[in-house]
Amino acid sequence: MIGTGEIIIIAVGIIVLLFGGKKVAEWSRSLGRATGEFKKGKREIEEELEQTKRELGQNEDSVKKFKK
Repeated sequence: MIGTGEIIIIAVGIIVLLFGGKKVAEWSRSLGRATGEFKKGKREIEEELEQTKRELGQNEDSVKKFKK
């Protein structure tokens, strides 16, 4: 019985034979760049959310002081 690892290796081999090593390397680089951009965007969104949380926390403290 063939396992998942063997199927992946066979599939990669077939893809390299069909499209050539240069094209597969090109796709890999593009995928790596896209992944990097995705992570960068995710990190920026997380930082923005944290900043907003801090600002909201400061505003809540101001409101509590004002109510007293």
